[in-house]
Amino acid sequence: MLNWGLLGTGFITGTVADAIKASDGSRIEMIAGRNPERLTAFQQAHGIPRQSVGYDAVFDDPSIDVVYIGLPNHMHHILTIRAAEKGKAVLSEKSLTTTMEEAHALAEGVRAHDIFFVEGLMYLAHPLFHRLTVLLTDGRLGALRSVNGYYAANIREVVNPLGKGTLYNLGCYPASLLHFVVQTMCGEEAFASRRMGAEGNFNADGNVCDAAVTVRFDNGVLASLQSTDSYGMAFGFAVVGDHGTLRFRTNPWHPLAGRNHLEWCPHDGDVEDIFIDDDQNAFYHQIKLVEHALAHGHKEARRPSPRLADSLEIMAFLNEWEALCRD
Repeated sequence: MLNWGLLGTGFITGTVADAIKASDGSRIEMIAGRNPERLTAFQQAHGIPRQSVGYDAVFDDPSIDVVYIGLPNHMHHILTIRAAEKGKAVLSEKSLTTTMEEAHALAEGVRAHDIFFVEGLMYLAHPLFHRLTVLLTDGRLGALRSVNGYYAANIREVVNPLGKGTLYNLGCYPASLLHFVVQTMCGEEAFASRRMGAEGNFNADGNVCDAAVTVRFDNGVLASLQSTDSYGMAFGFAVVGDHGTLRFRTNPWHPLAGRNHLEWCPHDGDVEDIFIDDDQNAFYHQIKLVEHALAHGHKEARRPSPRLADSLEIMAFLNEWEALCRD
């Protein structure tokens, strides 16, 4: 049984709290935040034994096994390092950080203290992506030729401007899935060998609110991604090979409890609907991932979920995408 300490009382922490409560291998021991009223409301809503105004009590408590960081991404490196110094395992929300300097500081802290760490790209823990791995490697696609994805959600008014806009709130989803596809089909080194071009629009906070990027990998694979937090509620992701296209019909970045849907469209042949049914959502599977890893003494997740080196590569991609938008 893992004892969790949760940092933050926002919507996403509530979602993770529900996932922890659904598992028979974990329990929430403490909730920490800065607002006493919100803390009390969160504690009562989720039946949590203890609360703390401030985060030190979670880090200092020897009964806490895992710290979940549900706070804005500009705080992730600071809080991960503090948890690592106390020997706690860490599940930290996406994006990893907001800059590569912060990302390298986080990674150095994780490695120096030899703790388990995983970035909360929860969707990759869902069985949908174990099935995707099979589909990407069973030969049906042939050689990878291109990847196309977009994610749009009108959330700008409810996100923290210190999180640096759509690329780090939403663009991290198609970017991380692009990373997984290229790595799975073309090898571990393929994603880093690339040229990129990008354009973007900016909001009143000075953050990128609409962004598009094109990529040519050195092996000839092409990709195009778009992300916006200023309008809409839509998604799309397609993997194109020599022999056909594999397309998500349900949202790849929020796999649901129930039925998830992929579509295989061969260039020559009948369309095949592929359904992946599961009783639990991606957040639950992410909690089970942490439980399994710690039970087996692992220091990082196993693919499809991101390892620390994967999170750093995704972060470098997002930083380059942002820099090109600003150029």
